[in-house]
Amino acid sequence: MPVNALPYLMILIGFGFLIKGADLLVEGASAMARRFHVSDMVIGLTVVAFGTSAPELAVNLLAAVKNTPDIAIGNVVGSNIANILLILGVASLIRPLHVTSETVWREIPMCLLAAFVLSLLANDRFVDGGGIDILSRIDGWVLLCFFIIFIYYTLAGALHIKGIDAFVPPSATNLRRSLLFIGLGLTGLIGGGHMIVNGAVTISRQLGVGEKLIGLTVVALGTSLPELATSAIAARKNNADIAIGNVVGSNIFNTLFILGLSAVVRPLPLRTDGNRDIAAMLVATLLLFVFMHTGRRHVLDRWEGILFVALYICYTAMLIVQA
Repeated sequence: MPVNALPYLMILIGFGFLIKGADLLVEGASAMARRFHVSDMVIGLTVVAFGTSAPELAVNLLAAVKNTPDIAIGNVVGSNIANILLILGVASLIRPLHVTSETVWREIPMCLLAAFVLSLLANDRFVDGGGIDILSRIDGWVLLCFFIIFIYYTLAGALHIKGIDAFVPPSATNLRRSLLFIGLGLTGLIGGGHMIVNGAVTISRQLGVGEKLIGLTVVALGTSLPELATSAIAARKNNADIAIGNVVGSNIFNTLFILGLSAVVRPLPLRTDGNRDIAAMLVATLLLFVFMHTGRRHVLDRWEGILFVALYICYTAMLIVQA
């Protein structure tokens, strides 16, 4: 096998470890939660939501530890863009997504607020005349505080979401097996994240492109695979609240918790062209909000899904051409 093919193989294997690790972690944690008589509703809104974002978390923490901020920021921003434009676009092509008013008026605006807060915190030179644009540790704590508020309101509105029990995996048979699943899941996440970060750095050097491009495209798309599977299944089952709630919740989780925690571990400097990608994330989120209030209200139609997918293809092509 040619040496230059090894990093690509590392990334593919890493994605496999990430996805299987997240699946085992969710199953083990769900079984543990049931042992303490936690309802399926709460498990679905916390453990399952965490599980679909666990790949981004593993990659980002390892990227922060290894001092590769371009991969850390690119992974979150790129995943958020892919979640809305690609994943919701594909889900709405399977079936138009009819959304309840609670999702429209609570989760989507919170997602938009999270993107706006990130754009402010990451632009120190524009906001307060600082010498460098950076997500500092203080910025990370601010994002984490917003995340705590989001979790509170999510759990408070849990009873309004129907059908989430179907996405909670069956309980493991005993405590030992649950602990084994959790341990294997965490091992898979850490090992897979390590392989992906190392592979992405190597590929960027081989191709002579920035680490951020790899983070925004290959890494971001790969870590969004759990959201794609969940939303596609939910759309096929005609459960639009799960399909959109999974994506919107994942974006909030990515921005507030994962990026916040990554900045606390190590401050993340932002390149000048990073504002282009944050702006794309803002526009995608704003489009979702607008589409929920125009045309057929509270419905993401197929033509809007086609527009989302087309915009994602154009955005990715622009990144490749500019690189």
